[in-house]
Amino acid sequence: MNESWTVRKGEVRSRHGLVACQNKLAADAGAAALSRGGNAVDAAVVTTLVLSVVEPWLSGIGGGGFMLRADGATGVVEALDFNVMSPRNLDPADYPLAEGRDGDWFDWPSVKDDNNLIGYGSICVPGTIAGLSEALARHGTISFEEALQPAIEHARKGLVVDWFTVLALAIDAAGLARYPASAAIFLKEGRAPRAPERGVEQFLPMPAKAETLERLAKAGARDFYEGEIAAKLVADLAAGGSRIDARDLATYMPRWIDPLELSYRGLQVHAMGGLSGGPTMVEALMELDKTLPTDGPLSAQAALAFARAIRRASEHRLRALGHAGPGSCTTHVSVVDGSGTMVSLTNTLLSRFGSKVVLPQTSFLMNNGVMWFDPRPGQPNSIAPDVRPLANMCPIIASRDGRPVLALGAAGGRQIMPSLVQLLSYIAGYGLSLEEAFTSPRIDASGVTIHVDRRARPDVTTLLSTEFPVEIVDDTLYPVNFAIPSAVMRDGEAFVGMAHPNHPWAAVGREVE
Repeated sequence: MNESWTVRKGEVRSRHGLVACQNKLAADAGAAALSRGGNAVDAAVVTTLVLSVVEPWLSGIGGGGFMLRADGATGVVEALDFNVMSPRNLDPADYPLAEGRDGDWFDWPSVKDDNNLIGYGSICVPGTIAGLSEALARHGTISFEEALQPAIEHARKGLVVDWFTVLALAIDAAGLARYPASAAIFLKEGRAPRAPERGVEQFLPMPAKAETLERLAKAGARDFYEGEIAAKLVADLAAGGSRIDARDLATYMPRWIDPLELSYRGLQVHAMGGLSGGPTMVEALMELDKTLPTDGPLSAQAALAFARAIRRASEHRLRALGHAGPGSCTTHVSVVDGSGTMVSLTNTLLSRFGSKVVLPQTSFLMNNGVMWFDPRPGQPNSIAPDVRPLANMCPIIASRDGRPVLALGAAGGRQIMPSLVQLLSYIAGYGLSLEEAFTSPRIDASGVTIHVDRRARPDVTTLLSTEFPVEIVDDTLYPVNFAIPSAVMRDGEAFVGMAHPNHPWAAVGREVE
């Protein structure tokens, strides 16, 4: 018997600030920061730190990310790169290719023992703490110590154990079980814990992680890179075989860069430049500005225009800029405060649970950033020491008449850019509301086969199949097929927020006046 469930979340409207992300507890913490008089950067940092505790499989302080900020008064847009960086002593010879797969522009060869995907050899220098601290230092109104308090409280209370947490843990239990500190936190006798009976609350406390966060609150963010925490990190990493050393941590710095900008359907779109998904998204939008038809956002002709533009831009990215691994362990935060200032921030551990390694002395997960490098030598993004990898993250902010009107981003690896291109086009090109855009079917053209949402019109698949291999799939919770977006938008003098309608924990937090 074929059963179908209809799950729907609507947009949230307010004349005050909003925070949209993949977890209600984090969104509410960010909104509370706004309610206490904080601004969009304050709220984004608080939300991101809480996310590292309440959804540790998606992002965390052991990862990296990108942030865009658009000033509500001046319209000035700034971009902050705090992505991970490979250790300076990394040796590409540690990642020999496995036999049997040559790889092509959509499919890499494997590395022996998956050394680039899991374990200590996959870890890059994390940038999240440095990035969040830098964002607060330039634009925040609260201290880093204050920003950490909600995350500390959640770590003390523990990770909520419900069916979704159990699903997330069960998916990666085998990887987590390989590392004692990881298994000690997340597993029970090598398996995911059972979901509690109805009406019973269950938590996985993280006291050691809370202590690490408390140390950061007292000693400051640089302690992560040059102080007591740094010493613990280096000791644990060395014991596990990582090549990250004290100098790698001490020299890590986030960097402010100029965002990319282009005009698209009446909006000025600002995106991350450099080693992000931004340049590829801009390339796709430039083509769509000429080719997107006027016969409706869900038409077969629109889907074909999306597929062609996304595929061409993706192929250029993977041939000329280098690959970025698929990845699925990312979270996005979109914030607007009462002044209209917007923040679009994406943070990641790369794969689910990153490297699967929880460092014993500090008790947080580490990224598997080496996965984002092409394992083949001689490629634009080949594994190399002391460099940033090419990332899939693609936070954007769009402006109209010099004022920010939309902060948008998503999680989902290579699915991120195709998702954002369509959502932005639905809104700017076809005039859909935020809720209409988020609940409309999309395609994903990030791989060899075009995935088509089963809810799409039948002629979409028919037309696409004349040019591409096509597969009809559901917009499922797992596996994610069309990314997990979050957004806030200005609508006149009010603001609108929207979280992914299929995600059980995704939510929009509302500032209380």
